[in-house]
Amino acid sequence: QVQLVESGGGSEQPGGSLRLSCVISEYTNSEYCLGWFRQVTGKEREGVAVIDSYGTTNYADSVKGRFTISEDNAKNALYLQMNSLKREDSATYYCAVVFGGAGDYCSRALFAYQRMYYWGKGTLVSVSS
Repeated sequence: QVQLVESGGGSEQPGGSLRLSCVISEYTNSEYCLGWFRQVTGKEREGVAVIDSYGTTNYADSVKGRFTISEDNAKNALYLQMNSLKREDSATYYCAVVFGGAGDYCSRALFAYQRMYYWGKGTLVSVSS
């Protein structure tokens, strides 16, 4: 069973930065889509950023220019660098992966979280003054 574990969440002031990390226990396919998603209680989960096995990235409009998704294959790790944080970025952030899906499948997964297969348990980000 593939496992994902997020870390790096916490409290930050508006304008500040946080870096989320996610460790993936194993890769079952060389083709994959990795992503960060977030959810506020009572609202639907939404895509933040995705990256596929070819290195193609896609971002939600709300975070473009502020967040950066990256991966370190040697460490089986996924990262989300979040800069210029806003109050509306407060949410529980989840990392997720689906194997065998890259390219268009991955870019569409940003808007359809159901396309992702394995999920972490989430890490809470709170942005307030």
